[in-house]
Amino acid sequence: MNFSSKHLENAVASFSSLPGVGRKSALRLALHLLQQPQEYTQEFVETLATMRLEVQECDTCFNLSDSNTCTICANPQRKRNLICVVENVRQVMAIEETGHYHGLYHVLGGVISPIDGIGPQNLNLEGLISRVEQAQETPEIILAISPTIEGETTNLYISKQLEPYKPVISTIARGVSFGNDLEYADELTLSRSISARLPYATQHNY
Repeated sequence: MNFSSKHLENAVASFSSLPGVGRKSALRLALHLLQQPQEYTQEFVETLATMRLEVQECDTCFNLSDSNTCTICANPQRKRNLICVVENVRQVMAIEETGHYHGLYHVLGGVISPIDGIGPQNLNLEGLISRVEQAQETPEIILAISPTIEGETTNLYISKQLEPYKPVISTIARGVSFGNDLEYADELTLSRSISARLPYATQHNY
């Protein structure tokens, strides 16, 4: 692409650095902003800057939040003894979209993957163990991790770490096909997988 403006070229380069945004799409976005009133563009930029500065991780579940405690953890209507363990915040959003889950969450921040240099120490596992240890009643832990080899490895590791505390451990039903990423499952499949979850121990011989 040939640009008559260095500023436009820089904007296109910035947009195209975003996941899934090619150069043509980046140019379309940049030109759209140029065609808007100055106030619109200023508000757009300020919104992004505020998001980057203010959004943080929940101290309890590691979901995204505007304060130390996210709205889900702070909601008294949520089932306190039900914790759904997921890889990332996108999966929290996917499950919330189903409207069929009313417990809490715990975001690991990834899965165990030695090839990628990700071990248990790189995940938010200590917080999960602490929550189970301090639970006032026996909690149920739903392992809603994408059904991949790395996901299954993570499930097994978590179940072993939680074994001394004797929680109820279940996994989502296999309406979600093995090898698929959880966040791309449709709402009906995902809600059925949560509702029809299975005891984890019955699926593995160890």
